[in-house]
Formats: sequence, structure tokens, C-alpha cells
Amino acid sequence: MTAEHQIAFFLRELETGDTWRRPAAAKGLGKLGAAEHAAVLVRAAADPAPEVREGAAVGLGRLGVSTTMAETLSALMDDDDPWVRRKASLASLRLGLRDLEIVHAYGRLLGDPDYHLRINALDALRELGVPGDGPALVRLMGDPVPGVQGRAHAMVLEFRQAPDIEAEVVRTAQWGEEDARVRALWMLPDQHVDRLLPSLLRDLTGDPSPEVRCALVFRLKRVDRREVQDALFAALEAERDPNVVSQFLFLLGRSGDERLLGPASRWLNDEGAGPSAAAALGSVGNKAATRLLRALLTDRTTAAPTLRAAAMAYGEMGRWDAVWLLLPLLDHAAPDVYEGAVRGLDAMAGTGFRPWERGAVARALVAGLGADRTLVGVAERVLAGLAEALPGLRELVDRTTSPMVRAAALSLLDPRNATDAGTPHDLPLFVRHLDDEDWWVRKAAAEGIAHWVEETGTLPPGEERLRDRLAALESAPFASVREAAAETLRALDGCRSS
Repeated sequence: MTAEHQIAFFLRELETGDTWRRPAAAKGLGKLGAAEHAAVLVRAAADPAPEVREGAAVGLGRLGVSTTMAETLSALMDDDDPWVRRKASLASLRLGLRDLEIVHAYGRLLGDPDYHLRINALDALRELGVPGDGPALVRLMGDPVPGVQGRAHAMVLEFRQAPDIEAEVVRTAQWGEEDARVRALWMLPDQHVDRLLPSLLRDLTGDPSPEVRCALVFRLKRVDRREVQDALFAALEAERDPNVVSQFLFLLGRSGDERLLGPASRWLNDEGAGPSAAAALGSVGNKAATRLLRALLTDRTTAAPTLRAAAMAYGEMGRWDAVWLLLPLLDHAAPDVYEGAVRGLDAMAGTGFRPWERGAVARALVAGLGADRTLVGVAERVLAGLAEALPGLRELVDRTTSPMVRAAALSLLDPRNATDAGTPHDLPLFVRHLDDEDWWVRKAAAEGIAHWVEETGTLPPGEERLRDRLAALESAPFASVREAAAETLRALDGCRSS
């Protein structure tokens, strides 16, 4: 059957077919028809059967004729049937209609009970570059469907400088429904805070929603006024919800204010607020806070998340006994605690370890270098410069099955980082791993050779064979490997000419 015959068939079906055949005919006509068939589909859009109206909406979108379609499709976007509204909204988007009645129709769909239509409306309005119905858009920041909520939030951010959107954000921050109010508080413009301050401070302790109170803490923390800070600390004292307390302590914790000491000490044993309480004590840093953190670190019953936070805080404080309290935690069964100990030691590494601490730190971290692949880089940073780690690293290079650990160990053996009596004999380790299956290991090996040549001032044995292998690496697929190989060849040339 030719296209002409098919079109004729669809036209007959639209006139005489039953309720189930007419929708298929409308869709088919949209696929094969031309501009002159638009009027037929417009008539079908008024059919009493919703299935036919839906088919007409699909057909109009497929037909690709946008002229005079706005009135028909905007009417279908207000149809009683959700499937008709859905197909009409998609057809309008497909045709790229920008008529005012279409924009208004999309604005009305922002409040549609069908979340698919709310998503269609948000996508279309963003494509058109307009916010649509401002109050409806801002309300959708509290929509129960994540896909709707996220799109609406992104659009409000995009159009937040439009006067009607800004005004609605301010109104919602003060009076809105819970979820939308939380997001509005996060983005509340600074110039409106003073006017709203009395109600915001009142709700800091009076609003029944923990999420709203958390958002109020987040927003008010940015207000640099004594009375606001005093109100925040007063609210912290009065707060009884662990999640809100955790938010309070997290946001106020960096202040170092001694008023944190009481609330933090009371919430240390709470599963939810304990980590923030431990971090806040580290910020306070006085004798009482130090004593509390030390007790946490030596108490076997301390919850792992709180112990992690306490380890990090104590490392940042850099107390005289920090190394000896953190090292045992590297063997803790909970990965969280290992992370806290490593990050605590990392905080201390910047100022350097004492001579009697260096060996213990080196041995403990080398032994557990592969315990958590996400922390290999942090442990590497702690070990950098510790010559006491080099003997263990030499053994680890060939023993480990982890390419990440192998690369870290070779980087730490690099004489640019640390040297000892064994450094002159490290060359075979680097050369052997030029053929490693992992490109990051090959890069570390090439860099190690370059710096070994520079450090020792000697050419390696088998230099010509080594040059051939490095030349092969210059065509490696990874730019960093090629650059490391080129650097090593330059080091060899420099050593030869000196």
C-alpha cells in the first residue's frame, strides 16, 4: 500500500472507524500526512472520546506543522483526561510552540495532579526560557516527586532575580509549606533577611518541623550579628531533636565558641549528633574539650561514626599524645574509624611528626596502606617525607595486588620525596614496573627513574635498553605516562651531558 493509499485509509477511519481505530488513524495521519491534513486532526481534537483526542494530540505533534496549532493544543492541555493533557504537552514541546496561550497552559500544568505533566511543564518552560506561574513553580520545590522537586529548584535558581519569583521565594521562606520552605530558606536573598528576622528567630525554636529548623540554622548562621548568634546558641541549648542538634553543632562548630562545650558534651553519646558534637569539641579546643575527646578515643564503646569524628578532631588539635591515641585506631574493625585515624594523622603531617613518632607512624600506615582504596592518597600524603617508611614500602611494591597501592609505594620511594641508605638500590624496582599493567604505576615508575638519576647523578646500567623502553612509553595512550617517559629521557640526557 502506497503512502497515498494509507493516508486515504486514515482519513476514512477518522470518519467511520470505531473508538479504538480512530486514535490509531489520527496517529498514522500525523506520521504520513502533510500540512493540509492539520485541519482533520484539529477536528479530531474535539472528538468526544478521550482516546481519539489523545491520538489527535500525538498526530499534531508528529505532523510538524506549528502554524495555528497553539489554540488547539493549549485546549488539549486543559483536557479532563490526563493522557490527553500529557500527549498535548509533549506535542507542544515537540513543535516548539512559544505562543502566549501555550506558556499559560504550561503554567497551569505546574499544578497538575499527574506528575508526568508537571515534569513536562517544567521542561517546556525551561526550554522556552520563562518561569511560567511563579507561585506554582516555587511550590513545586516541595513536590513529593524528586524529579519534579529537583527541576523546580533548578528553575527557581535560574529565574530567582525575576521580581515575581523573588517575591514568592521570600513569601515561601516565611509562610510556605515545609519542603518548599526549606529550599526557599536556603536561597533567601540577604537583603530580605533583616525584614524577616523576627519571624525567623521565633521559628528557630517554635516551628514544629525539624527540617525547617535546620534550614533556619543554615540561613541564620550567615547573619553576622551578635543577637542572631546569641539566639542560635540559645536555640541549641533548647533543641531536643538529634538531627537539628547535629546541624546546629556542624554549622556553629567551627566558631570555637566555648558555649558549644555544654551542648556538645551532652550529645556525645547520641548516635545522630555524636559526630558533630565531637567535631565541635575539637573546635573549642580547651582543656575540658580535650579531656572529653581523649575519653572518647580510649572508650571501646564509642560509636564508630563518633569515634571517626573524634579522631579527626584530635588530630587537627595536634595534642602531644595524638599520635599514640590515633595509631591504635588504624586496626579498628570499623572502616569509618580507620578513616578518622588516617585523616587525623594527615592533619598533623603538615607540621611534621616528632622524631620519636615518625617510625611508629610509618610502620602503621605502610602496613595498612591498602586497607581502604579511597584513602590511599591520604595515607600517601602522611607518609611523604618519612624515610622510616621506605624499607616497608620496598617490600610492599612487589607484594601488593593493588595497582593503586603499588603506584603509591613507588611514588613514596621516589627520591624526590624521601631518601635513605637504600635509595641508590631502588632503581630495579622502578625499571621493573615500567611494564606494569596499570598506567598509573608506569607513570610512577618513570618519574621515580627520572628523579633517581637526578638524585644520584649516575646513569643506570643497561641505559640503552632503558631508553628503548621509555621511547615505547612515549606513544602510550595516557598523556601523563608519555610526559613522565619524556621527563625521564631528558633526565638521562642531562646526566650524560654533565
